[in-house]
Amino acid sequence: MRDNHQNQMKLSQLRILVAVAEEETFSEAALKLDMSQSAVSHSISALEEHLGIVLFSRGRHGARLTPVGDRIVSHARIILQQAEAIAEEAELARGLKGGQVRIASFRSIAIHLLPDAIAQFKQRHPDIAVNLSEHDNYLQVEKALREGRADIGFTLLPAAADLDTWEVLKNAYVALFPPDFQLAGPQLTWAEVAQHPMIMPPADRIMMRDVYDHVQAHGYRLNVVSEVETDTTIVNLVAQGLGATILPRLAAEPIPDRVQVFDLPEPLVRIIGAAVLGDALHTPAIYAFLDVLKTLSDNLGDAPLTATTIAKQA
Repeated sequence: MRDNHQNQMKLSQLRILVAVAEEETFSEAALKLDMSQSAVSHSISALEEHLGIVLFSRGRHGARLTPVGDRIVSHARIILQQAEAIAEEAELARGLKGGQVRIASFRSIAIHLLPDAIAQFKQRHPDIAVNLSEHDNYLQVEKALREGRADIGFTLLPAAADLDTWEVLKNAYVALFPPDFQLAGPQLTWAEVAQHPMIMPPADRIMMRDVYDHVQAHGYRLNVVSEVETDTTIVNLVAQGLGATILPRLAAEPIPDRVQVFDLPEPLVRIIGAAVLGDALHTPAIYAFLDVLKTLSDNLGDAPLTATTIAKQA
């Protein structure tokens, strides 16, 4: 048998060999493979010449395997099965078939943005599983990325240097006041905020640090009468007239109609982005999910993707 690299067996030859063995005629094998009969015959002849043996006995009965041909076909089937397994593994690694995308997020993004994004992603890539984990804050999300427990995470921008990030939305803080509150002037003032009893998340929550620093930077302090852990509970307490609050818009949604919503006297905005580890290898599935997020933003037209526009779509 020649071992010249130009005369090595090809997978295509083995596929033709197995087809002829199963159909027992060159013509039927050609139909099965969508090839010409002469191409099938030439392939088998070339393989026999390369191996130095006769694989089929030919005659009016068709093409029957010789004893050695029968043994070789068994090996050929195994080789073809292994080649298919190799191709499937490569597809999995490229994210083209199966696999998963693991997303880490904090609650407000998980509630308002991700359901639509995941639904669109599944329509495009139904074979790719999506795993979503919720975390208390963006630092826990970044930790999940660094520990390899998530592929994509939602965090605040600017983020740490080891993360590659894409801006997703701007989430402004808003002041929520009870139904009977009346403005003294055309817009809310810091004095009105400071004088009103406030129901706030615990002061040690990460998202509250910027709020207290922002208010104090303008010479005021909040009159916090109660600290409540859950954003939804806070909003409902405001709706009952028990106080006011300051929350990121997306965290406050859904906001009851009777609750009055005001921009802060001086804006305070959180920029939320999608992040991946900068030095990690990422599958196409991960970039495909990032593309879905971009599409959600583009579909809003010229309006920027904000907590308000997301809430209106929900």
